Amino acid sequence: MTARRRALALAVEHGVDDLYQGAVPALLPALVATRGWDLTRAGGIVLAATVLSSVAQPLFGVLADRLRVPGLRVAGLLTAAGGVAAVGVVDSYVATWAVVLLSGLGTAAYHPEAARAVHATGTGDRGMGWFTVGGLAGFAAGPAAVGLVVGGLGLGATPLLALPAVGAAVVALVPRRRPGPVDPGRVPAASESARGRDDWPRFGWLTGVVVSRSVLFYGLSAFLAVHLTIRFDLSPGLAAITLGIFTGAGAVATITSSALTRRFGRTAVLRGSYVAALPLLAATLLAPSPVLALVATGLLGAALGVPVPVHTTLGQAYLPHHLGLAASVTLGLAVSAGGLASPALGALADHAGTTVALAVLLGCPLLAGLLTLPLTDPEERTGSSRA
Repeated sequence: MTARRRALALAVEHGVDDLYQGAVPALLPALVATRGWDLTRAGGIVLAATVLSSVAQPLFGVLADRLRVPGLRVAGLLTAAGGVAAVGVVDSYVATWAVVLLSGLGTAAYHPEAARAVHATGTGDRGMGWFTVGGLAGFAAGPAAVGLVVGGLGLGATPLLALPAVGAAVVALVPRRRPGPVDPGRVPAASESARGRDDWPRFGWLTGVVVSRSVLFYGLSAFLAVHLTIRFDLSPGLAAITLGIFTGAGAVATITSSALTRRFGRTAVLRGSYVAALPLLAATLLAPSPVLALVATGLLGAALGVPVPVHTTLGQAYLPHHLGLAASVTLGLAVSAGGLASPALGALADHAGTTVALAVLLGCPLLAGLLTLPLTDPEERTGSSRA
C-alpha cells in the first residue's frame, strides 16, 4: 500500500471513530424526549463523553511517543463504538453516563496512535489534512446516523450504530504488505523549521485557542439542536439533521484549509476563522426563521471547520519531538475539554433558556482570536514551504 493510500485509509478510519463523538450530542434530543431528562442531565452526558477522555488523552499521547502500540487504534475504536451502542440498551441515567464515559475513553486511546501512524506515512500536512477531514466528516455523519437509526427504529436500536466500527476494525486487522521507505524529499519540514526545539510557550497559546473553540463547538453540538427544537418546534429527528448541517459544513470547509493556509498562512487563517465565527454565531441565535437559522448554522460550522487541520499541523510543528502528545492535545484533550462546560451550559439553559445559554458562547470566538495573536508559524519564520 502506497503512503498516500495508507494516509487515506487512516482518514476513513478516523471518520468512523469520530462518528461516535458526533453521535453523543445527537442522541440528546431523543434522550430528553424519551426519558424526560432536563437539560442539566443532558449536559452531563456530554461531560461523561469528555471528562475521562480529557484526563487520559495526554497519557495516551506520551505512550504513543515512547512505544509503538498500534493495537490501541483498534481497541479504542471498538470501545468508542461499544459505549454509544449501549446507550439505548441501558435504562438508568447512571448506566447511560457510564457507557458514554467508556466511549470517551476509547476515543482518547484512538487518536494519539492514529496521528502517529499518519505522520509515519510521510505525507506531511496533506496527510494530516486528510486525516482531519476524515474525522470531521465522521463527526458530521454521527447526527445523520443517529437520525437514521434512532429516528427510524427508536432509541433501542443504538447497537446498530456499532456496525461501522466493526467493519473498520476488520479492515485494520487484515495483514498488509509493509510500505516501502519514505522518500525524505516528501517529508514536511516541520521538525527542521523548529530547528529541533520544542516551542512549549506557543504550544500553550495554541492549546488555549483550541480549548476556546472546543467549548464553543461542544456547546453548540450539545444544545443547538435542542434550541432549534424549542424555538421552531422541530421534531427530534429533524433537529438531529440540523446538527448534521452544522458539522457537515465544517467538514466540507476543512477541505479548503490547505489552500487557504498556502495563500494566507496558518496564523492568518486561524485569526480570520474566529473573527468570522463571532457574527455568524449571533446570526444563528437571532435568526427569525428556521431557514435563516440553518443557513447561519451552516456558515458558522464552516468557519469553525477551516482552522481544525491548522491546529494539529501547527501543534506538531511546535513540538517536533512530541508528535503523539501534540496530537493528543490538538485532536483530543483540547477538543474533549469543551465537554466539561456542557453541564454548566445545560443548567443555565434550564434556568434562563437556550438562547441565553448559547449567547454566553459569544465570548469563545473572541477569546480564540485574541489567543492567536502571540502565535507565529515556524515555517514562515524560516521561509520553508508546506506540502
